[in-house]
Amino acid sequence: MSEETKAYALITGASKGIGKSIAYELAKQGYPLLLVARSGEELKTLSDDLHAKYGTIAPIFPIDLSIKEASLKVVDWVKMNNYPVGILVNNAGYGVWGVFSHSPLSDQLGMMQLNMNAVVELSHLLMPILSQEKQAYILNIWSTAAYQAVPTLAIYSATKAFILSFTRALRFELAKTSISVTCFSPGPVDTGFAARAGLSALNKMAEKFNMQPDKVAKMAVKAMFGKKSEVIPGFTNIISVYANRILPKAFIEKTAAGIYKI
Repeated sequence: MSEETKAYALITGASKGIGKSIAYELAKQGYPLLLVARSGEELKTLSDDLHAKYGTIAPIFPIDLSIKEASLKVVDWVKMNNYPVGILVNNAGYGVWGVFSHSPLSDQLGMMQLNMNAVVELSHLLMPILSQEKQAYILNIWSTAAYQAVPTLAIYSATKAFILSFTRALRFELAKTSISVTCFSPGPVDTGFAARAGLSALNKMAEKFNMQPDKVAKMAVKAMFGKKSEVIPGFTNIISVYANRILPKAFIEKTAAGIYKI
């Protein structure tokens, strides 16, 4: 199938990490892309490289989705250019580490806006466009933090739990439509997330368990096109999630608090 016959895949958080790797994975499969992230410079570099390597059409839209109404601007851009969107990859997100009462409220609210509101807004506003395709996909890249409360990452883990529940419900609602919804929840991935969250002290420990973004991206795209509902990649991550289901919550939370202690 030629690129002209395929609808665009819109990827948030596309400039680095898993989002960037998903962009390359979809470009290899001939999909035109709409790249959204904060850094215009990094997006342009990515877009140019994708075009040079695969001939990919990849317009960019630099914007900070943690700012209110940013999602509306993204959708306005899509509509103004009449981009047919057949894939929405909600990948952008970040965490802020620290005791909740000591962390700036603005940081917490910004994280909630990006991790929850932007996903809800883009999914809702792009639904009419996605529904025009014979087959469309929503892929939410989330985290195993969705399955447990994490002291010192209280808001972050709560936002992940929200999206997991939202994805499950949305998938059920859209079951008889042309839109498939998948939640992909990796554990630690080598993306620089820990450093941005203020968890640099855990980097050495994380290196033992980190998955590589390219491998995660391949698995995520495969899960999406396979119309999987919920995927947790990696044996260690699967064991961790199932442990959360059978072990006492107090024990899990105490263990997590010990790992992420101040």
